[in-house]
Amino acid sequence: MQKLIQGIHQFQKESFRPLKGLFEELAKGQNPETLFITCSDSRIDPTLLTKALPGDLFILRNAGNIIPPHGAGNGGEAATIEFAVAALGVKDIIVCGHSHCGAMQGLLHPEQVASLPAVSSWLSHAEMTRRIVRNNYGHLDGDRLLTATVEENVLVQLENLRTLPAVASRLGQGDLHLHGWVYKIETGEVFAYDLACGQFVPLAEYKFPASEAPVRRRTTADI
Repeated sequence: MQKLIQGIHQFQKESFRPLKGLFEELAKGQNPETLFITCSDSRIDPTLLTKALPGDLFILRNAGNIIPPHGAGNGGEAATIEFAVAALGVKDIIVCGHSHCGAMQGLLHPEQVASLPAVSSWLSHAEMTRRIVRNNYGHLDGDRLLTATVEENVLVQLENLRTLPAVASRLGQGDLHLHGWVYKIETGEVFAYDLACGQFVPLAEYKFPASEAPVRRRTTADI
């Protein structure tokens, strides 16, 4: 705890002062352009990863970057997304998974979270991911299987996003874009799902979508 308190003092002295004008403007209201949905894992920091300033990202985090489909639950995810899309008018939504995801490991091996009933229940919202992996990636194991699971889960959650009324409405208007990313912790690389080729590709090769189209499954598990 002392480390965090010292960090606050350092923030106030070194970080806040140069951005004082920005924070004064932010006190009047927020206008983020991007909703960033990612895992609660302590190893991923959306603002550090994107070098975003305060006010740039509206962030939603939970175990496994999961978005329950419309009508599947009463959690805060749907409310947060609705506020970002309908009230704040974000233009882009990023669903970002990451390597070595403990939630996806638990999805693959339910016995590892058997003593965590709340976690087990939450992971049921990723059941489609588990089934897709079971039916299509039986030839993989270890890290390659986990990578495939992380990637497929990002695609499943993008599909779930499309079921939310506020998102569906904005997609129909053509002024909202969805993006699927995977962050590789050990290298700092980010891979984005490219609709044109149906694969996760290095972010530098990613082509910004001109319009939304149905998700097409990737066919390999290598990134």
